[in-house]
Amino acid sequence: MEDYLVKALAYNGQVRAYAVSTTETVGEAQRRHYTWPTASAALGRSMTAGVMLGAMLKGEEKLTIKIEGGGPLGVILVDANANGEVRGYVANPQTHFDLNEHGKLDVRRAVGTDGMLSIVKDIGLRDYFTGQVPLVSGELGEDFTYYLVTSEQVPSSVGVGVLVNPDNTILAAGGFIIQLMPGVEDETITAIEERLRTITPISKMIQQGLTPEQILDEVLGEGNVRLLEKLPVQFKCQCSRERISNTLVSLGKDEIQDMIDTDGQAEAHCHFCNETYHFTKEDLESLIKEL
Repeated sequence: MEDYLVKALAYNGQVRAYAVSTTETVGEAQRRHYTWPTASAALGRSMTAGVMLGAMLKGEEKLTIKIEGGGPLGVILVDANANGEVRGYVANPQTHFDLNEHGKLDVRRAVGTDGMLSIVKDIGLRDYFTGQVPLVSGELGEDFTYYLVTSEQVPSSVGVGVLVNPDNTILAAGGFIIQLMPGVEDETITAIEERLRTITPISKMIQQGLTPEQILDEVLGEGNVRLLEKLPVQFKCQCSRERISNTLVSLGKDEIQDMIDTDGQAEAHCHFCNETYHFTKEDLESLIKEL
């Protein structure tokens, strides 16, 4: 099943909701970066949250998530936009530990809790919007919840989950974000809080094969949700050979000639998608001719 995201309102417009399936998207990241299970869970949870936060944007707006918790996993970086496109990587993809005391992948240990979660939004203005909060959990779902409540001042609940197969491939991934709108009634808050306390954990919902629509029904109660939009989701990187060529051209003739004289070639590597672009001496000479 192809990944997709749904946007919805609930309780007569008092609640805004998002849910997403990201199994193929996280699987693509796992294949590109050869992540081990704990690293896959951390990166997958971050990308899942990222694609939902990106869906809150408009047009060509985009955002970058940086998580730096001081753990052995190192920095997590995720880019997402309003079109359901997301990419991401971790500094140390071959990070893995034994299961924690709850029998789950020990994401907290990998990420660490001594650091920050920051989100930079490019909304087409001269200055970017930047929000930053300390990590409160390292499990990431709670950390994104804390970010939304503290930095964007929107009462929210974030659930993200990733399940990994024994061969390191991704079994299932997805998540939800629930946000309370201004003027929400106390009865609605109470009802949602009660459901959040008693619902099946998001990882179990994903394992059971629930669709994004069914996840929202589980979280908010069947009959309370009004779907607004469905958006395809995919791993997509903005790098390309043409973009790298343009970057090389921008360096100027002398710099390109120095590459030819020193190495006889050039290589560029994209951290986000793990692609390497190779330029031969002839390629570089052609760029000089363009100039």
